[in-house]
Amino acid sequence: MALKVLSVASEAYPLVKTGGLADVAGALPVALAAHGISVRTLLPGYPPVLAALTAATAVHEWPDFFGGPARLVAARAGPLDLLVIDAPHLYERPGGPYTGPDGADWPDNAQRFAALAWAGAEVGRGCLRGYAPGIVHAHDWQAALVPAYLKYAKGRHPRTILTVHNLAFQGQYPADLLATLRLPERAFSMSGVEYYGAIGFLKAGLTLADRITTVSPRYALEIRTAEFGMGLDGLLRERAGELTGILNGIDTTEWNPATDRHIPSPFDAATLEAREANREALRKRLRLSPDPSAPLFGVVSRLTWQKGVDVLAESIPDVLATGAQLALVGTGDPATQQAFLNAARAHPGRIAAVIGFDEALAHQVQAGADVILVPSRFEPCGLTQLYALRYGAIPVVSRVGGLADTVIDANEMALAAGTGNGFQFSPVTREALALALQRTVAVWRDRAAWQRLQRQAMATDVGWTRPAGHYAALYRTLAA
Repeated sequence: MALKVLSVASEAYPLVKTGGLADVAGALPVALAAHGISVRTLLPGYPPVLAALTAATAVHEWPDFFGGPARLVAARAGPLDLLVIDAPHLYERPGGPYTGPDGADWPDNAQRFAALAWAGAEVGRGCLRGYAPGIVHAHDWQAALVPAYLKYAKGRHPRTILTVHNLAFQGQYPADLLATLRLPERAFSMSGVEYYGAIGFLKAGLTLADRITTVSPRYALEIRTAEFGMGLDGLLRERAGELTGILNGIDTTEWNPATDRHIPSPFDAATLEAREANREALRKRLRLSPDPSAPLFGVVSRLTWQKGVDVLAESIPDVLATGAQLALVGTGDPATQQAFLNAARAHPGRIAAVIGFDEALAHQVQAGADVILVPSRFEPCGLTQLYALRYGAIPVVSRVGGLADTVIDANEMALAAGTGNGFQFSPVTREALALALQRTVAVWRDRAAWQRLQRQAMATDVGWTRPAGHYAALYRTLAA
């Protein structure tokens, strides 16, 4: 009989997505089926989620669900087996999962995501007849109270795993919400949910989950240090024996240059010449000059401090000095957005900046750019560089977290041995990035060497088969 796992997440692709968490929550359950793991995914009932459901059936009701009535709906969306919380007072709103149309956080996010975790704990304890998961797998701070609700409840307790997708987002709320969030007074302690006088969602999960995972092995090591631990490094050092890094994968069906519906010219490693049409189409769309002597750098990123794009903005003169063009797609910090818009106005035909996010354009950048830049200051895993490897867009990355775990620096010996698949640099400074860009362009100008590097990149295993096997083994160990 398949081991039953309940995955609790605040987003899952293709239903709702703001970042890599959604990609993992959407793809991992499908990959785990091949390992004999049966996964149901619990999601909030945002309008686009409810609209996408097929064969939906109400399976449970809560008359008082954090301020109003709610139903639990069982349904499918493509390959995903879903449980969706239909609670209009919490989730039926315009805007994104976490913010309103004005970009500000919803003021009741503590209640909205405590409710998600509470529902996950109730399902874990057996509120649905005939369904008793052996493992409840919570993702990030939005679901991190699941282990707390289970600990402080009576009755059956499934085992729990918390996956940290980004330690920087922790979910901290005032202590006076304790009763509102249905937490007992005894939970407010250092060994519970208390964190510097507040309620710490992520801290609670890190303390109380049976096992903790991160989305790359190196990040699991980094977060035990003061530099990357975001104030939680001491706790993570204490729990090092229960902490594991499992590298993310990507959906290689959705991200497949040979069948990608978003790009004008499909290709694979044996038909790299067909890739050139994508580069020209991208240049045309973004009004970049049709210059065959210019390598094309691409960026698809949130424009935040974490992602190091402020250093890239400072490095525009270095980009231009290599003879390259730059195509950027992203949204985030207003000052950084403006810096790239200003650069695009100052250098028409050489630099293009699209502020916002467009899924189809993201695919087109991966298929058309020669190089993808990922200069993150820290990166739990990163999916952008995995997409880049899949599409033969050589990643240039900072040597941190999952970037260091997935990109093998194409130094002279690695190129000779046929093992390099990108370029690394450290530290995240303008000077270090400039040197990496110079190295990259030097190889790009050797067309035969560059095509070998592209084929090595495209041969990298970036799918979910291996990571899903690691999760399956962890689940079985924990269930035993």
